[in-house]
Amino acid sequence: MGSLARRFDPGYLEGDFGAFLFTLGHVRSAAKGRRRPGGSPVPGNRLARAHSPYLLAHAGQPVDWYPWCEEAFRRARMEDRPVFLSIGYAACHWCHVMSRESFDDPEVAAVLNETFVNVKVDREERPDVDAVYMEACRRLTGGGGWPLTVILTPDGRPFFAATYLPKASRGGRIGLLDLARHVKRLWATRREPVLRAAAEVTAVLAEEGRAASGPGPDAGTVRLAVETLYGIFDRVHGGFGEAPKFPSGTVLSFLVRHWRRAGDPRAREMADLTLRRMRRGGIFDQVGLGFHRYSTDGRWFLPHFEKMLTDQALLATAYAEAAAAFGEPEFARTAREVFTYVLRDLAAPEGGFFSSEDADVEGEEGRYTTWTEAEIRAVLPPETADALCRVFGVEPEGNYAEEASGRVTGRNVLAFADPGAPLPGDDTVARGLERLAEVRARRRRPRLDDKVLADWNGLMIEALATGARVLGDDALAAAAVRAADFVLSRMRGPGGRLLHRWHRGAVGIPGFLDDYVFVTAGLIALHQALHDSRYLAAAVELQDILDEDFRDEAGGGYHFTSADGEPLLVRRKDIYDGAVPSGNAVAAGNLLRLARLTGEPRYEAAADALFGAFGAAVRAAPAAAVTLLDASAAGSGVDVVVAGEAGARELVAVTREVWHPDDLVVVRKAAPGEAEAAAPPFAAACGPVEGRAAAYVCSRRSCRPPVTDPAALRRLLAEARQAGAFPPDRDAPGGPGA
Repeated sequence: MGSLARRFDPGYLEGDFGAFLFTLGHVRSAAKGRRRPGGSPVPGNRLARAHSPYLLAHAGQPVDWYPWCEEAFRRARMEDRPVFLSIGYAACHWCHVMSRESFDDPEVAAVLNETFVNVKVDREERPDVDAVYMEACRRLTGGGGWPLTVILTPDGRPFFAATYLPKASRGGRIGLLDLARHVKRLWATRREPVLRAAAEVTAVLAEEGRAASGPGPDAGTVRLAVETLYGIFDRVHGGFGEAPKFPSGTVLSFLVRHWRRAGDPRAREMADLTLRRMRRGGIFDQVGLGFHRYSTDGRWFLPHFEKMLTDQALLATAYAEAAAAFGEPEFARTAREVFTYVLRDLAAPEGGFFSSEDADVEGEEGRYTTWTEAEIRAVLPPETADALCRVFGVEPEGNYAEEASGRVTGRNVLAFADPGAPLPGDDTVARGLERLAEVRARRRRPRLDDKVLADWNGLMIEALATGARVLGDDALAAAAVRAADFVLSRMRGPGGRLLHRWHRGAVGIPGFLDDYVFVTAGLIALHQALHDSRYLAAAVELQDILDEDFRDEAGGGYHFTSADGEPLLVRRKDIYDGAVPSGNAVAAGNLLRLARLTGEPRYEAAADALFGAFGAAVRAAPAAAVTLLDASAAGSGVDVVVAGEAGARELVAVTREVWHPDDLVVVRKAAPGEAEAAAPPFAAACGPVEGRAAAYVCSRRSCRPPVTDPAALRRLLAEARQAGAFPPDRDAPGGPGA
C-alpha cells in the first residue's frame, strides 16, 4: 500500500479533508442488521419499488435515495453535484447502526439531500458495483468493509472512501455532517484537485483489471501457499491471523483436499484444529445450529450473530470433505447440523434458499441467540441447568462484554468452556440444548433476507450434493435437486441466460460470473451425486453461455460482467478469493472437470488460458488464491466408468467410500459402442461384463481392465492413489490399442 498511498497523497486537497482519505481507518465487515424502520417512503425516495429487502428497509427514510440507476447520475450531471454512494446488505450490523444514527436523522438527511445525489446499493444484489467501489476504497484507505461509503464525481469516479461514519466527528473519525460540508466547499472552490484524484484512482482501477500473465501454478506454488498459511496459523485456537477471525471455508477445503492429495501433515493440522475449535466456539450456534458470520476475538468465542447462506455452504462442504478425508465422525456430525439449520430456516418453499438471517432483534445484537443464567434455570431442571452452565461457561453477570462499549450485558454466549471437550451426545447437556431450542423458538426471530441469489444457491447446491455423496444422505440430494430445478426453471431469461436475483416471484438482474460458475459447479457436483445426465447437460449449457458472454478472448479468463452488461467504471477480472471463492478460479475447476466428463478439448484449452492469464498474480500471493491452486489439480484425478445396471450401486458405493477430491464417476447405461449424451467419448467402449456392471478405472485417458467385484475396485483405486497414475493397458478401452 505504501507506494500506492504516495501516489494518492492527498496533501494537495484541502487541509483535514485530504488526510481523511488515509487516517479514517476502516471498520471491518461486521455483518448484521435490523428490522425495517416504520413509516412510508418520503417523496422522491425511490427505494419503495425495489426488490431487495435491504433497499426496502431504507425506503421510509428522509434521505432522497435512488437505487443504482442512470437516472441518479443524469441528475448529478444536470445539477452538477457529487454522488453519495452507500453500499451495504441486510444482515450488516454496522450498516444499520449508521442507518439509525444518520440516515433516519432529519438533520443528516437534509444536509445529504442538499449536497449530493444519494444512491443506495445492496451489495448482494449488485456485486458488480460493490466490487468496483470496494477496490477503490482499498486503494484509497488501505482497508475495506461494510457499510461502504464512497463519494463520486457525476460520471462515477471515486475521490473519497470510508466504511462506517458516525453522524458527528469523534475519535479522529469524520462524521457525515462535517464530511458533507467539506465536500460541498471543495466541490465549489477546489474542484480541479478533486477531479485529478478521481482520475488517478480510476486509472489505477483500470490497470488493476489487466492481470499480468505468466506460467500457471505448480506444486511449488501450492507449497508456498501452505507455508504462508502455516506462518499465520493460530496453533492454540485454530484459524489464521488475529482477531477478528473469519471462518474461511474456502481455505479449509483447500487444506483438506491438499492433505488428501499430498499427505502434508501441516494441512491436516491446520484444518483439523480449526474445524474442531470453531464447532465448540460461540461462532457456532450451539442451540439452533449453523455458523455465525465471524468472531470478534481470536478464540471463536464472541461472534457477530448474523448467519449467511454462503458461510453455511462453504463450511458444510469443508466439514463434509474433512469427514471423508480424515474419517472423523465429529466433522460428519457438524456438516449434518449445518444442513439441518439451512433446510429448516433458510429453505424457500419454492425450492431455493434465502440469503441470510439478521443479528439484531429490536435493535439489540444477539438478543435471539444469547441467554441470561436466570432464563436457562427457569426452563431446565436444576441438574440439567448446572451441567449446561458448567459446560458452556454461563455466568450470573454474563460471560461477554458488548464489543463497541465494553459494557457487560448480563447475557451469555454458549461456547464450550473447555475447547477440547467432546461434543454432547445423548446426555444431559444434549437434552438441555434441545429444551433451549424449544424455548428459543418462541422468541421473536431475527429478520430474514428472503431474496434468492443464483450464485449463493449454486454454492449450497454444491454443498448439499457433496454432503449427499460423502455422507450417503439421499435427503441432501433431494434438497439439492429442488434448489437446482428452481434456479434452472425460475431464474433464467432469454436464451437460457441466468438471472441473479429472485424475490417473492420477481426475478431480475442479468447474471454475473459468479452466478454462472457457482451454479455450474453445483450442477457438476449434483451429477456426481446422482449420475443424472440432465445436470451435466445443464452445466455444459451454462458453461457455453459463459464462454460466449464473459470470456476474455485476448487475455484469457473471464470478466465479472457480460459483454452486453451495464458498463461500469471498469470491467473487472479477479482471481483472488474473498468471502466467496474467486469466480475465475471456480471456472477453472469447472472447465477441467467438464473436459474430463465430456471429452471436449476446448474446455481444457480455456482452462490453460485462464491459468496463464493469472499466473503472475497467483505466484505473487498464492495464499490469496487457494481456489485456483485447488482447481489446478482438477484435471489429474481418476475417472471411474461404471457400465451396466446389475451390481452398479455397489460399485458406485466404493467410489464414495474412498473419496478423493479429484475423482470423477460416470455411470453408463447405454450399450457398448453407443454414444451417451454428455459423457466422455472413451466411455462408449465400456460395457458390462458377463451380464454384471463393470467398473473401469481410468487415468490420463487410459483405462485398466474392468472389474465387477467391489473389493477389486477398492484395491484398484488404492493402487491408483499410490502410483498417481498407471501405465496404459493397450487392451483396455481408451488405451493406445483401442
